[in-house]
Amino acid sequence: MRLLSRIAPPVIALMLGLLVWHFAIQWFDIPKVLLPSPTQVAGAAWQNRWSLLGALWLTAAASLCGFLLSLFAGVLISMLFSQSRFVRSGLFPYAIFLQTVPIVAIAPLIVIWVGEGFLAVVIIAFIISLFPIITNGTAGMLNVPRERAELFALNNATRWQTLFKLRLPGAMPDLVTGARISSGLSVLGAIVGEYFAGAGAEQRGLGYLIFAAKDQFQLDTLFAAVFLCTILGVVIFTVVGAIGQYGFLGWRDLRSEPR
Repeated sequence: MRLLSRIAPPVIALMLGLLVWHFAIQWFDIPKVLLPSPTQVAGAAWQNRWSLLGALWLTAAASLCGFLLSLFAGVLISMLFSQSRFVRSGLFPYAIFLQTVPIVAIAPLIVIWVGEGFLAVVIIAFIISLFPIITNGTAGMLNVPRERAELFALNNATRWQTLFKLRLPGAMPDLVTGARISSGLSVLGAIVGEYFAGAGAEQRGLGYLIFAAKDQFQLDTLFAAVFLCTILGVVIFTVVGAIGQYGFLGWRDLRSEPR
């Protein structure tokens, strides 16, 4: 019942939105070249199902690779920042640089450096999804209860023991939050990367199909690809959130005050 109560509202909202979309096109007589109907989008999705599924697989693979790389690198960088104020002050502005510089300005350089293909798409997804993990992980590792830090100091805990037994476990809720944000950004990064670099010489990802359908005025195919991108982002976000909620649930108690 709890699962049904969570799934039912968005499903009902989706069905209502599709009905409004369908009848609005009929009432206002909107041409297909401007806005296709849900049935036309479904027909285009079925007609191009194999190319869409192949593109979905490439985009999902690039998104997951970029996300996992950002998770690994973000945790390591957060651990480094939590150990040295000098390093944190010196390098954190460059982490902000990755978030503030538009990816459309960096993507052509990546294509020039590594060439077109899957690797370039993964790198772009990695760059976009890295910053939330760094910021949340660093904040979580620095925000430890003073009583616990003093307890570790009184017991002559080493820097590594404090890091792996206090700071890292205590930062798990923040890291999970950063990972959930980054999981959605990785899909966005993969789509943007596929626009500039593609995902192989023969097969193309959803990002390439979206922009190709736009240039050919195939809006029904474009909408089908956009819906697949949305579903992919929701699935990755949900899976990452579930892993964070149930896999690290026991670690969250380390952030609470001792009884």
